[in-house]
Amino acid sequence: MTARRVRQRIREDLARIAQWITPGSRVLDLGCGDGTLLDHLQRSRNVKGVGVEISDDRVLACVKLGVHVIQQNLEDGLAMFDNQQFDTVVLSQTLQSMHNTEHILREMARVSRQGVVSFPNFGYWPHGWSILRGRMPVTGQMPYDWYDTPNIHLCTIKDFERLAAKLGLRILERATFNDEREVSWLAGWRCTLAVYRFALPENMDCAGSSRP
Repeated sequence: MTARRVRQRIREDLARIAQWITPGSRVLDLGCGDGTLLDHLQRSRNVKGVGVEISDDRVLACVKLGVHVIQQNLEDGLAMFDNQQFDTVVLSQTLQSMHNTEHILREMARVSRQGVVSFPNFGYWPHGWSILRGRMPVTGQMPYDWYDTPNIHLCTIKDFERLAAKLGLRILERATFNDEREVSWLAGWRCTLAVYRFALPENMDCAGSSRP
């Protein structure tokens, strides 16, 4: 069985992201991992995709899948890409590990017409219960202990929406998941993962300034 066939079924959150991608469009996947999402998009929606990944092993996995990947640290920014070079840029389950959160979101808005970002929801109710018991939470979406976690900027759904408003990002759609199941009722408490699609307001340019 080939690696391509093994990866035919993707996670529900990635499947939702794929639904937001226009067939034949240009997609940039930041922190693309082993290339699962871009491979799926190339096969199912005929996109022209580029991934950015720092891990040697994951870059090799992308190459084996036929995914165009650039080995780069996202903390260095996206200066290698032009303004509005892509139709969609994706940052899946990586935002919480970025040191400069505002900068990467601004750069996403600069290089693309729309952005998609997903992150673990720190507002998930068992997290609060764990803290009340005196322990930092360890769950499926956040499986690390406090001393070895790559997650440095945890947030809730409301936290992200406030940041998006501060940066002038217009939220177009939201999907919330509990493991592989999509939830909507009391999502701020019940979801483990949030996924957002956003764009710049129509009266702003890619640098964040208002157009006359």
